[in-house]
Amino acid sequence: MSDGQISPGAFTPVPVRVVLPDGQVVVARLWSRRQLRDGWRYEVGLPAYRNGPGDSVEPAEYRVWVRAPEHVRPVDGVSYDDVPTEYLEPPTAVQQALGPQRPSGWVLAKTGSRGPGRGVVHAADCEEAPAGAPVLTLDRALDAAQHPGTRLCSLCGAAQELDPVLKGFDHDVGEA
Repeated sequence: MSDGQISPGAFTPVPVRVVLPDGQVVVARLWSRRQLRDGWRYEVGLPAYRNGPGDSVEPAEYRVWVRAPEHVRPVDGVSYDDVPTEYLEPPTAVQQALGPQRPSGWVLAKTGSRGPGRGVVHAADCEEAPAGAPVLTLDRALDAAQHPGTRLCSLCGAAQELDPVLKGFDHDVGEA
């Protein structure tokens, strides 16, 4: 946890509803929450039983991180203001100036045509890139792009980004 956040040792968990995979909703205890780049995770304690000494059965709690808001719902009248919370580090000035970064890497989509190297090289986040295709490094994407019959996608900018590297940069330095 970063500065200014509540110590989890000083916190008494509060009730929260948890939606289980089969659709049941149970009341659990909310221990903490964490902001991640892809959303929030809540650490909840689900009520359970465990075997105790001999043939006894005793109450227990199973703690797990779940996605919020997909798997948690508030309990009416409960305040969540004091729940220990980890926030993402604020973006640096450079990150703010540059804005969101696209994922690194490239993807080769096979076109189904006959012959070697028939395909299209896309940026990893291109809408036309096949889902689940392996992500290539720059060197491997350039190797794939050099095969006859392989083209670079212009929709995602692969052509604009890789063409100068493939063809070399034209420098008009002139002669002094």
